[in-house]
Amino acid sequence: MSQVSITLPDGSVRSVPTGTPVRGVAEAISPNLAKAALAGVVDGTLVDLTYPLERDAAVRIVTDKSPEALPLFRHSTAHLLAAAVTHLFPGVQCGIGPATDEGFFYDFVVPRPFVPEDLEAIEAKMRELAAQDLVYERQLWPRDEATAFFERRGEPLKMQLIDEKTAGQKEVSVYTIKDKDTFVDFCVGPHVPTTGKLKAFKLLTTSNAYWKGDAHNQPMQRVYGTAFASDKDLKAHLTQLEEAKKRDHRKLGRELGLFTFHPWAPGAAFWLGKGTTLYNTLADYMREVLFPAGYVEVKTPLVYNKALWERSGHWAFYQPNMFLIESEGETMSMKPMNCPGHFLTFASQTHSYRDLPVRYHEQTPLHRNEASGVLSGLTRVRQFSQDDAHCFVTPEQIGDEVERLIRLVQRVYGDFGLPFTAKLSTMPDEHMGEVATWDHAEAQLKAALERSGLAYDLNEKDGAFYGPKIDFDVTDAIGRKWQCATIQLDYMQPENFDLKYIGADNAEHRPVVIHRAIFGSFERFIAILIEHYTGAFPLWLAPIQAVVLPIADRHLPYAAAVRAQLRGAGLRADLDERQEKIGYKIREAQLQKVPYMLVIGDRESTEGTVSVRTRTGGDQGASPVDAFIASARDEIARKGI
Repeated sequence: MSQVSITLPDGSVRSVPTGTPVRGVAEAISPNLAKAALAGVVDGTLVDLTYPLERDAAVRIVTDKSPEALPLFRHSTAHLLAAAVTHLFPGVQCGIGPATDEGFFYDFVVPRPFVPEDLEAIEAKMRELAAQDLVYERQLWPRDEATAFFERRGEPLKMQLIDEKTAGQKEVSVYTIKDKDTFVDFCVGPHVPTTGKLKAFKLLTTSNAYWKGDAHNQPMQRVYGTAFASDKDLKAHLTQLEEAKKRDHRKLGRELGLFTFHPWAPGAAFWLGKGTTLYNTLADYMREVLFPAGYVEVKTPLVYNKALWERSGHWAFYQPNMFLIESEGETMSMKPMNCPGHFLTFASQTHSYRDLPVRYHEQTPLHRNEASGVLSGLTRVRQFSQDDAHCFVTPEQIGDEVERLIRLVQRVYGDFGLPFTAKLSTMPDEHMGEVATWDHAEAQLKAALERSGLAYDLNEKDGAFYGPKIDFDVTDAIGRKWQCATIQLDYMQPENFDLKYIGADNAEHRPVVIHRAIFGSFERFIAILIEHYTGAFPLWLAPIQAVVLPIADRHLPYAAAVRAQLRGAGLRADLDERQEKIGYKIREAQLQKVPYMLVIGDRESTEGTVSVRTRTGGDQGASPVDAFIASARDEIARKGI
């Protein structure tokens, strides 16, 4: 019998008979590994344990400790969910069921929406199927046979997927659970070997959905769930979800009087007084950071002729996401991003190499025609503003400029107490420009990251088609990651817009554009901050930094004078003049998460002091007003982290 050579992760080589399944390699190494095995990685590709080894290959066995395990568990659990639904709801049509960063979902066409009792029944059926330890089996069916099978079952969506994804193929990959009568799905896999491997899962919620996310297509019901390798990890995640509910920015934004929404303006926030103060505080903070760093704030038009978007390429690829306007027979669009306007601004003047880098910053509103079904609080909106900037540099300046941007990101996230990680995304298979240009750009990004001392992950082939990029994920107080800052190199648009500068040789040269944002959008960043701080903002960010609480009406004149003194010192102070008991006023201020409460009674009025309370630490004792102001201003300067 012929043999193939298998190279293991430790570099050792074994010979096994040709056709040996990956499971056989695990069994040959040790019984414990065979028992723990979930799948295999053969020459970098994730495969089932039944995958036959037909040639020499590098093989790694996947267990629940492997990085591939979590998406494997989740995708397999999505199939388990679909098997349970098809058992309980005969005639259901199955859509797709991918793993996600948070768990998994599966879309179904059902006669009525799912209710909580349905989820309980479905999850119970899933546990019943899991306990039976049923086999996931990959089968290759002739394409025509697969299409005919799903047609007989009344599943046109599966037929459509097969038609779209297997054009030109003779065979189709399907997976059964136990057998095709129990469950079968069109899927390329891989999956765990049996349902018995799935023990830590939970169905979470349902929502309306549309086939392929298009509101013109078949309406569906989406079931969300999550799965982990262990009950411990599942319980920790469910605890995090409960904590996230308490921190939901939509709930806190309403309770704290920050913003509201109205159905007549979907996807656009109405910023209330305190919310506007928070928004402006962030906007001014960003200006204070950027102006000393050499940025110039510009304002570009909100509406452009479609010719601009045709030049930039957005008309061909992004036009469905634009709000269009007809004016005097011409088609116009609200701008969805600032980049093209900044290109026109740069091109409006002659630039020498001595002028570069040129750094434009802008905070004007942007509009994107997001589908109504995906709008969600401040995290997915139609109107928003960005802390947007574009840096125009010479090719030789890329490394230094990127290093400056990394330092900027470190400073900003440090001021908010947000830990972050970075990843470098390199040249994708589909890209523009010469490979040598990409190599040079990637080398400069790597050098900038290393000079900054910032650890980063390499995200191979995930760069934008016009250039490599660095993305930053912040981690909030309960461990969730949010993608925020980005630094992107762009070689394409300077060509499209014929951007140029005069070099030292007195000839024209093409600049490189660096797109960058740190907050991302103000709306989404505010949502992150609300949930990170649970609405209890540090003093420098709090919309109301101190509230003066007179105990009785006779204390009102002095209380008003204290408020005036605080405001004169630049503090955002309020005065509670209501004829309520002091305990009630204190509780109200705590519910509004005001950092400082300054109680004023007879003694304070006589002595010219205030009795200081914090929202969490209670009574801090009496303090002269000037001393409190000095302390508060020091805390603000330190950002209070």
